[in-house]
Amino acid sequence: MGLLTFSLNITLDGCVDHQEGIADDETHAFFTRLMDESGAMLWGRTTYEMMESYWPAVARGDVDVPPTVREWALKLQTKSKYVVSSTRTDFPWTNTHHIAGDLRSGVQKLKDATPAGVLLGSGKLATELNRLELIDEYKFLVHPRIAGHGPTLYQSGPPNTRRLELVSAKPLSNGAVAMHYRRMRS
Repeated sequence: MGLLTFSLNITLDGCVDHQEGIADDETHAFFTRLMDESGAMLWGRTTYEMMESYWPAVARGDVDVPPTVREWALKLQTKSKYVVSSTRTDFPWTNTHHIAGDLRSGVQKLKDATPAGVLLGSGKLATELNRLELIDEYKFLVHPRIAGHGPTLYQSGPPNTRRLELVSAKPLSNGAVAMHYRRMRS
C-alpha cells in the first residue's frame, strides 16, 4: 500500500492561493521531484479544472515557459491523475481517471493499488481526507510571504487536532522552506 501525501504551496499566514507562492526554477524542481517520487496525482474537480486549463497547453508547447516548467508539464501529462467529483464524470486529459462513489473506499483502493504513493494537491479535498484519516504525510512548501487573504489551509477546520511528527525541514535559496511531516498514529 502506498502513502497518501498532501502537498501544497502555503504562505506564512496559511494562504493557499496558487498565485501567492514563488514560482521559480527551485520551486518547480521541488514539485517535479515530488511528482516523480509518486505513482499518481489526486485532485478534486476544481483543482483538476484549473490544472487542465493550463498544463496540457504547456506540454504541447503552446505556451512559452522556462525549461523547468515545461519539464513539469511533460511529466504531468504522462502521470496517472485521479479526480474526485460528484458533479463531473468526463475527464479528457490524458491518463485521468474518475473516483466516484464512497470517498473513503475509493481513495483507499487507490492507495492500495499505488505502491509508489499518491500525491494529493487539493486543499478542499484534503480537508475531507484528513477527516477520514487517509492522509499519511504532509509536504508543504512554506513561502516567506504574508498574503493577508484566503483561501487558507483547512479553512473550514478539521474535526479535531491532527498531531504531526516532523520528518525534515529544508530551506530553499528563495526563502521558502520545504516542510515534511508524518501523521502521528494514536
